[in-house]
Amino acid sequence: MKQALEKIELAAKEQLAKVADSAELEALRVRFLGKKGELTAILKGMAGLSAEERPVIGQLANKVRADIEEAVESRAAELKDAAIRLRLKEEKLDVTLPGKAPKLGRLHPMDTVMREIEDIFIGMGFDIVSGPEVEYDYYNFEALNIPRDHPARDTQDTFYISDNILLRTQTSSVQIHVMENRKPPIRIVSPGRVYRSDAVDATHSPIFHQIEGLVVDKGITMANLVGTLDMLMKRLYGDECKIRLRPHHFPFTEPSAEVDIVCFNCGGKGCPMCKGEGYVELLGAGMVHPKVLKQCGIDPEEYSGFAFGLGLERIVMGKYGINDLRLLYENDLRFLEQF
Repeated sequence: MKQALEKIELAAKEQLAKVADSAELEALRVRFLGKKGELTAILKGMAGLSAEERPVIGQLANKVRADIEEAVESRAAELKDAAIRLRLKEEKLDVTLPGKAPKLGRLHPMDTVMREIEDIFIGMGFDIVSGPEVEYDYYNFEALNIPRDHPARDTQDTFYISDNILLRTQTSSVQIHVMENRKPPIRIVSPGRVYRSDAVDATHSPIFHQIEGLVVDKGITMANLVGTLDMLMKRLYGDECKIRLRPHHFPFTEPSAEVDIVCFNCGGKGCPMCKGEGYVELLGAGMVHPKVLKQCGIDPEEYSGFAFGLGLERIVMGKYGINDLRLLYENDLRFLEQF
């Protein structure tokens, strides 16, 4: 039995030296040291030994087991170290190579123009003010001199959350909040998303962006409005840009006007885009209605003001020569990368 134990130890060490991976190592460990392994099988025969032989063989068996276990652990450490060295060799990084620059995004043309417009107004002394997109009917309509039975509501049919709460159809509601909480002089612009139940086509969308402006102070006249809008358009489209005012009606301004600019497609000669008129309608404007001022606690006998509202999408389309509003919302990189 002594010779058998020594033979097992010698065989185990020889085969462990040839092991190539951890799976093979585990198989050898089980073969020699497992419950049904070769060493266990020999130890089961110790019952037939004499009382004098038993302790000697038992001591030798324990030494053989310890030697094999130590050999297994040593070989496992060697395999682990070899695997690390191989991985380091395969994954070697040449730090002298140039790095891969991340692909940077860019501003959407809508954001670019929005920031440009905000900068223009900040330069003219205006504050940029935001407000809630989910609004009370009062701020969206009634405070702007549009009672519940007013026909203007038909053209601004919107998305109602309840009888009294809706998605705003215009950022003019922000102007009401400001006039209720500030005393004149007031000079603000309020950009943001608005919602109307319009069918989607080349010039309409149920979601679009407005930039509403408001000035309230002593001695404000229509001339101040025209000068402000003329400055805005020249800064956006160049010194050759011309504006035109046409009489119109808005419930919250009196007098009111539609404001056109020379067609950016034909330069005023007449084309399908401007329907042969040479001008494109761009925004609405006028002097703030006395009822609106009074509703907000501002004395219309002492103060006057002007307001205007323009659609950001139309400004962007004019600035970049885009003929279909839907392109701005389709997230097509082939289109966006042009800007």
